[in-house]
Amino acid sequence: MAFIELIGILAGLDIIIKSEVEDRDSTEFPRAFDKKGIITLHKSHNKGLPFGFLKKYESLVRMLPTVTASALGGIFLWLMQKKGHVLEKLAVSVTLAGALSNLHDRLVRGYVVDYFSVNWKGLKKIIFNLGDIFIFIGTILMVICQLKED
Repeated sequence: MAFIELIGILAGLDIIIKSEVEDRDSTEFPRAFDKKGIITLHKSHNKGLPFGFLKKYESLVRMLPTVTASALGGIFLWLMQKKGHVLEKLAVSVTLAGALSNLHDRLVRGYVVDYFSVNWKGLKKIIFNLGDIFIFIGTILMVICQLKED
């Protein structure tokens, strides 16, 4: 049950932040989040896949994340029936939380709300949301799981 709760908390947190960003006037963005200016807040709408990829193909952009989230959900259910495998369950849970948060945006808004960038080298041009970070962290955890098995 803890993993299901984790998925709900993480996805819910990102959805709440996205709603807060959407409720604000666009003239408030971009703006510095911290005093050092390492994180910049934005209000960005991504109608495509990561980096706006395939944004002209709306039905495909909705279908691919739906299929991916469904597959992750199936993997999650399969893993939950196995004893142990805590790191794998955590990896899939965190990834699924990010996928569901972004899928929620796609289905409800028609785009994904991205709201922060990190002012460090090449990252400063990329605008993220927490769902993206959850997907990244979950993927890294899954790679670690796979490397441990070899």
